[in-house]
Amino acid sequence: MAESESDRIFELQAEVDQMKEALASHAVVDQAIGMVVALGRLPPDQGWEVLKDVSQHTNIKLRNVAELILIWGRNGDIPPDVRVELEDALDRYGPTQVPGSPAIPGEPGE
Repeated sequence: MAESESDRIFELQAEVDQMKEALASHAVVDQAIGMVVALGRLPPDQGWEVLKDVSQHTNIKLRNVAELILIWGRNGDIPPDVRVELEDALDRYGPTQVPGSPAIPGEPGE
């Protein structure tokens, strides 16, 4: 019986660990959506779509894309391929461009 109880405790601990990871991942993604929403002046559902697009086009897990965007927000560094895909996704979903990228002729702020 003690072995069964220890197995159950191990299973429950693994489940708790998975839930903690999911909660942390969700927070990272939500924060990145917030950055994309502010950057692109988009509604949150389109911010989610932008993250999904960048993830799919770079073949990087969505959570990792979100982490890269948060790091970019803190220190200004973002991998060039992620930046290009972010700019492309924002072009598809919103009227703005990523700060620091060259102005596009005929666009506001030129």
